[in-house]
Amino acid sequence: MIWVAGLLVLSLAVGSALLMWATRWGSTPAESVCELPGDEYLEGGPAARVTMTRSITIGAPPERVWPWIAQLGRGAGWYSIDWLDNGRKTSAWHIVSWIPEPRLGDATATGYLRHLDVGRSLAWWVDGAPFVRSRTRLVMYYGLESEGQGTRLIGRNSADASGPTGYIALWVFRVLDSVMARRQLLGLRDRVEACEEGRGSPGDSETGARDQYQLYEVLYATGESAGIAGKEHGARWRQEAIDNGILQIQSPPDD
Repeated sequence: MIWVAGLLVLSLAVGSALLMWATRWGSTPAESVCELPGDEYLEGGPAARVTMTRSITIGAPPERVWPWIAQLGRGAGWYSIDWLDNGRKTSAWHIVSWIPEPRLGDATATGYLRHLDVGRSLAWWVDGAPFVRSRTRLVMYYGLESEGQGTRLIGRNSADASGPTGYIALWVFRVLDSVMARRQLLGLRDRVEACEEGRGSPGDSETGARDQYQLYEVLYATGESAGIAGKEHGARWRQEAIDNGILQIQSPPDD
C-alpha cells in the first residue's frame, strides 16, 4: 500500500503545480505581484482569498485591442468556451456595431463595471454572490500596456469568500477559472489578430438580434440592454451599482 500512498502524494503535488502554473499563466513575476486597479475592493475582507494574474501578448497596438476588451461580456460574448459560459452562442469575431461605449455601472453576469480608464483598463465587481455555500466577492480586471508594436494584456481575477466553505469555494473557483480565463485570453488574441490580418469568421455577420453573440443579459448604463432579459443577475448588479453610487439614474423631468 506504500506505493498507493506515494502515487497519491505525487498526484497531489503535480496537481498543485499545474494549478499554480494555471493561475499565473503567461504572466511575469512582476506582473503577478504589481498593484492594479480593483485590488483595493477586497481590502478588509475575509482571510480566504485568491489572486490570479494571467497575461498575453497580442500583435496589435493597444488602441485596436481596447474595443475588444470594451465589448467583452457586454453583448459580444466572453471569447472563452462558448458552450460552457455563453449558452452555446458563438462569441463575436468582430467589433459589434451596436454595442455602446462602456460606462461605469454597466451590469452583466460578472457584476457591474466599477473601474474604467478608457483605452487602458477596466474592472468588474461582484459584491457578494453565493458560491459553494459561501459568500464570494470578485474583481475581474483587464489592462493594456504597449509592448513594442503590440500590446501586453494583463488579466487579474481576485476573489474572497466568507463562511465555513470559503476555502473550498475558492479552490473550486481556481480550478474552473484556470480553464476559462486562459481560453478567454487566447480567444481574445486570436480574434484581434484575425481582424488585423483581415481574416473573418464564417457566419459572423450581424443580424441585429441583441442576443446574437451573448445569452446572458447585459444592462447598459444608458438604459439599453442586450442578451436574454432575466438571464443571470444583471438586474441585481445594476441595482448594486445604483445603491453604491456608481450609477446615477436621472429622474424624468416634471411635467
